Amino acid sequence: MLRGLFVTGTDTGIGKTIVSAALLQRYRAVVPLRYWKPIQTGIDQDDDTAEVMRLATCREDEIFRSGIRLPLPVSPHLAAARSGTRIDLDPMIELIEREPSTHRWIVEGAGGVLVPINERETIADLMAQLQLPVVVVVRTKLGTINHTLLTLETLRRRMLQVAGVVMVGEPNADNREAIERYGEIKVLAEMPYFNPLTSIQLSSWAATELDRNGSLLELMR
Repeated sequence: MLRGLFVTGTDTGIGKTIVSAALLQRYRAVVPLRYWKPIQTGIDQDDDTAEVMRLATCREDEIFRSGIRLPLPVSPHLAAARSGTRIDLDPMIELIEREPSTHRWIVEGAGGVLVPINERETIADLMAQLQLPVVVVVRTKLGTINHTLLTLETLRRRMLQVAGVVMVGEPNADNREAIERYGEIKVLAEMPYFNPLTSIQLSSWAATELDRNGSLLELMR
């Protein structure tokens, strides 16, 4: 049985990679964490694994590099088809299940929960196979309430445990209150836009602001 967290979001480009790095910064001294990006599209433009290494100042043994890497910056099912291949979940699951059981994982999804992987499966199917508690990264701005509640409903329909929400952007107390109330979920932190975005800034924020009550740690032990 895998232990750790799956980081998803309500959209692409929302901050999942930064939150993943922040989780490593927050808890790597307490549990033996490794980062894994199972599916990466647009690898020629964006390499989320490399960015996590930079932001979390990772050692090589904190990174699991195996997975699907596709050049086009589109949905995984399209990127695979246009590369003349097909994404199959089973080999990916087998790869991670062969790793030592002592590891705790920060797994980052691609796009949102219902992004297609192949002709019949989505990221939610990958999440269902891994059975890790889910951290949902959301925006703070207008529209986030609907997008967040839809994501939470989708996860719960699949009997996935939602560990909490991280909001990204300018603080919005009203949106936070609505998400916690209607989503019946805890907002773990509100992460600002960092300028510049450095490992030092992220580490300082994670240590003081991310998951203040340590609820995520209990899920990873």
